[in-house]
Amino acid sequence: MATCPPYPTNPPRPHWWQRGWVRYGALTTLLAISGLVILALVREQTGTQGFLVGLGLAVLPVPLLIAAFRWLDRVEPGPWRNLVFCFAWGACAAALISIIANSFATRWIATATADPAGADTLGATVIAPVVEESAKAAAVLLVFLFRRRDFTGIVDGVVTAGVTATGFAFTENILYLGNAFGTDQLTGDSGFASVTAATFFVRVVMSPFAHPLFTVLTGIGFGIAALSTGRHHLRRALLPLAGLLLAMGMHALWNGSAAFGEYGFLAVYGAFMVPCFGLLTWLVIWTRQRELRTVREELPAYVMAGWLAPAEPHTLASMHARRLARQYARRHAGKQAARAVAQYEAYATSLAFLRQRGRKGRAGPDFAVRERELLDALWHRRDVARPALDHAARATAPPPVAPWPGYGTPGSHAGYGYGYAATAYAGYGYAARPGGFAPVAPYGGYGHGHPAPAAPAFTPAWVPAPFPAHARSRPAYPSAHPAPHQPLPRRP
Repeated sequence: MATCPPYPTNPPRPHWWQRGWVRYGALTTLLAISGLVILALVREQTGTQGFLVGLGLAVLPVPLLIAAFRWLDRVEPGPWRNLVFCFAWGACAAALISIIANSFATRWIATATADPAGADTLGATVIAPVVEESAKAAAVLLVFLFRRRDFTGIVDGVVTAGVTATGFAFTENILYLGNAFGTDQLTGDSGFASVTAATFFVRVVMSPFAHPLFTVLTGIGFGIAALSTGRHHLRRALLPLAGLLLAMGMHALWNGSAAFGEYGFLAVYGAFMVPCFGLLTWLVIWTRQRELRTVREELPAYVMAGWLAPAEPHTLASMHARRLARQYARRHAGKQAARAVAQYEAYATSLAFLRQRGRKGRAGPDFAVRERELLDALWHRRDVARPALDHAARATAPPPVAPWPGYGTPGSHAGYGYGYAATAYAGYGYAARPGGFAPVAPYGGYGHGHPAPAAPAFTPAWVPAPFPAHARSRPAYPSAHPAPHQPLPRRP
């Protein structure tokens, strides 16, 4: 006996707190109130002139630090709203928490011990590192919990923590430089012998990376936790805590360096801070190169499935080739095309990282949904991105290798030395087999529709056709959790 299907029911409406505009509004209001309060507190301590002088001097290293962290994040750039939140949290919320908590703790210790000098030393070496690093780590924790899709590895942790610490150092430098300027006004000092010049040299010239260096250790802990599988719950909890403790320890050593004698500051700076900065810089750059290698190794599976062109994995694994592709699109089709090419590069990189996590068993339950979203995003931008990537691949291809006389089959080394005849992709290093992929057409008539690349005249059964202009259906979606022995299905 057949039964009628149940009537469709409306999905339950989310709770008011789960709505996006409510959360964004609450967060924006919190940061705005924190900013106004911290502005009033700093201006009260430094005065109007001191505040303006401190603001003008403290802003100098900010663009350089933001540009450095943005450069590290160029392989898979995160959304700007995450960076804006991190900087605002460090400059407003974390700074406000630190000022209130440090002042309260130092005053309480001074009252309890009747030793104001000892209370200041204890507050600088013990209280301040714990409070400040915990306040900055809160931003990394929030991004890790609520923007998990954008937090996938060590580089994401470094960038999130570094931008947060940059905002915190910006506000702290305003306070220190403003107070130094007030001291100079009272004593009448000016020029290189002034307290303002000395403070500027120590905090802005010598150690603009100090706060980012401390908090980056916390970010590395969260980044390694993001790479851990869901089964290692204890490791995922302990790694961020270990990074936070290391950040507190390094911060305490830096603050307490003045207590090590006349040259204690220089000794800590030269023997500890600079080597640690160099080591962490090498680690982040090495991780960045490893991410590019992941792109080069994971994307060929989507080439065989028909989603990407043959040269794209190697093109997308080169930051120089990516930049050439964006410049080519901007020069021939305008800013909108360049933006589409940048989005294509970012989506392809996210797809490579997603497949790597799936192959290693670290993907979440939304793997298939996320993979389909990324493939759809690539498919919708293919007509704009392909000519630019084609140009970048040809421009960055290695020079032809002369054939060895008498080696191999005659005529098989047509300028490449890889055994393939260089026909369709003459400048790639991906020599086309007979009847293989045809080159992508350049921008022709852009702005009145985006023509699809020309389809090859003949496609063998073992190679998927790349984006035929007449095709209305897309390639089959790859498997949800690919394994090394389970290749992606090819297009018929």
